[in-house]
Amino acid sequence: MSHAEGTKQAKKNNKEWWAAFGIIVLFTLLTRLHKIAEPEHVCWDETHFGKMGSWYINRTFFFDVHPPLGKMLIGLSGYLTGYDGRFAFEKPGDVYENVNYLGMRFFCTLMGAMTVPFSFLIVYELTESLEASVLASALFLLDVGLVTLNQYILLDPILLFFVMGSVLGMVKVASKSIKEFSFVWWFWLVWTGVMLAGSISVKFVGLFVVLLVGLHTICDLWEILGNTTKPLKYLAQHFFARASCLIGIPIFLYVCFFYIHLKVLNHSGNGDGFYSSAFQSQLIGNSLHNASMPREVAYGAVVSLKNHRTGGGYLHSHWHLYPEGVGARQQQITAYTHKDDNNKWVIRPITEETDASQINLLKHGNYVRLEHLVTRRNLHSHKEPAPMTRKHLQVTGYGENGTGDANDVWVVHIDSGVKNQVVQTVTSKFRLIHHLQKCVLTTSGKQLPKWGFEQQEVSCNPNFRDKSALWNIEDNYSPKLPNVTVQVYAPSFFERFLESHAVMLQGNAGLKPKEGEVTSKPWQWPINYKGQFFSGNQYRIYLLGNPVIWWGNLVVLATFCILYLWQLLKSQRSLETTSHEEQKLLPCSWLFIGWALHYVPFWVMGRVLYFHHYFPALMFNSMLSGVVLSYILDVIKNQLAGKLAFVVRHTILAFLASSLIYSFYLFAPLAYGMSGPFGNDPNSTMSYLRWLESWEI
Repeated sequence: MSHAEGTKQAKKNNKEWWAAFGIIVLFTLLTRLHKIAEPEHVCWDETHFGKMGSWYINRTFFFDVHPPLGKMLIGLSGYLTGYDGRFAFEKPGDVYENVNYLGMRFFCTLMGAMTVPFSFLIVYELTESLEASVLASALFLLDVGLVTLNQYILLDPILLFFVMGSVLGMVKVASKSIKEFSFVWWFWLVWTGVMLAGSISVKFVGLFVVLLVGLHTICDLWEILGNTTKPLKYLAQHFFARASCLIGIPIFLYVCFFYIHLKVLNHSGNGDGFYSSAFQSQLIGNSLHNASMPREVAYGAVVSLKNHRTGGGYLHSHWHLYPEGVGARQQQITAYTHKDDNNKWVIRPITEETDASQINLLKHGNYVRLEHLVTRRNLHSHKEPAPMTRKHLQVTGYGENGTGDANDVWVVHIDSGVKNQVVQTVTSKFRLIHHLQKCVLTTSGKQLPKWGFEQQEVSCNPNFRDKSALWNIEDNYSPKLPNVTVQVYAPSFFERFLESHAVMLQGNAGLKPKEGEVTSKPWQWPINYKGQFFSGNQYRIYLLGNPVIWWGNLVVLATFCILYLWQLLKSQRSLETTSHEEQKLLPCSWLFIGWALHYVPFWVMGRVLYFHHYFPALMFNSMLSGVVLSYILDVIKNQLAGKLAFVVRHTILAFLASSLIYSFYLFAPLAYGMSGPFGNDPNSTMSYLRWLESWEI
């Protein structure tokens, strides 16, 4: 081919590329923005993340198990588009009346929609195949599951945007067409760092794409090390460039996001109780903010006791008794993470012979009774097993009007305390050791059933070394002692930063299925076994993947594994050189690793899992499918005669395109809304879509 012909062909290919990319972007916007305003009521987790966006606008502190970036962006998008943060977002099905919610939906939809052109760019960078890029992006475009997940006020479309952005940056940095250390190369390296920061700052599962980019970077550096034509200085330059952009930038931005989060949310909210007393003293409106109370604790004081474990609650009681068959049928003692009057206790001496007119400070080694202020029953333990942790003893409220028995006596032990050391408000950590049973008051963190209002279990542990047995006095009302400001306990930003992470990680670990809650298992996800409801019964949205795409992805995934193993065997035996078509499969290994990293870890997670957790892995599988399908079409073209190859190849392409488009048309009502009877009703207009009995359409 002459130079002129080559230039002409390059221009033609360039026009085809832009035409294909433009069509993909156009249809992405059409499918994603179609019916974005419907339903005009709150869907699924819009109750959760819409409410958090409102709290950012109102600067109200809250607790969540995810890092803050996604919720901050939702709040910012609402604020910039005129939402005032007043809508309650109480439950799915609530109608948006005079609420400017479209700005938040549009932002999330736009972020999710970007994954489609990103997939096109990633696959093209890996294969330089327009066909593979179009196929991969078509699998994104025509998946009703991705449409559903992208069009509501959720963290998932934001997470998917940052994950795909990270992968795009990864392949661009490794591209042979971009000169190393050029402006464009630095741009993509910084882009990757920013996208990685975004991924981990939206949800902790963003760590999986961080691992993928990390592994890819290590392999790149290993190849550079093996290039003996380059000096070691060149390797050092690459190492420091990638370390600064792929480690330094994400860490810096991650900390900055938390700094903004803690600065903006400076008003007390309903999540305060998950955090330490010192943390709470920084929140405007909290009882500890600018509060004045005695520095020392005395007998007769009305106090609240906060458990010192991360996310630990307040020592709490209420009028309800333990149910029949759960230890002694006495008053329940729990740990409650929210503040109310049932958290208040009176510190009493073990006898009433003490002169009430004198101030008697509570000291290390003192014997006390703790009388519940509201019910007048004493903190009590006895030789009955605890309701959840059977090796511990049950803790109850016992007695009448403060009169109980010898099992109400506890000994105060300040952590690392010495004789006559006085218990101080907020700062003193102490244990309460039962005088007769020789066990220590603790909270296991386990959630009680509905009879315990799903509050945390409080028990008495015979093991005195229990790390969850430390408590501190938070509220301290004692009119006989002088008050000091609680501001002296204020923690630094980094102390609050670290505590926030400890609370989030513990909250994630403690996410267990609630009674009646619909959850799923990792084995169910790739086979599209069961979907997930997004709305109420009248106007239904149902999260389910396009079965043609999802089941086809599984077939292609297995095909890739066979082809890749065969290629490795051929390479090892040196039977023949790798063909041009097989070159397409080489970068697919990274897509396969991406799929595995985003799917396999869920098999060992103990927390509650949902169907939507599979979608990051699905994206890698769909990109892999686009490449493998293009490879198979190339093999067919090369193995058959010219005209026959053309006919067979285009017949397969036509079949693929028609199957994808028609299946999207069939299942589109799941994403855009259904009404009438459920699919299991023979009269339902949706009954024809119920391909599996497990689909609750």
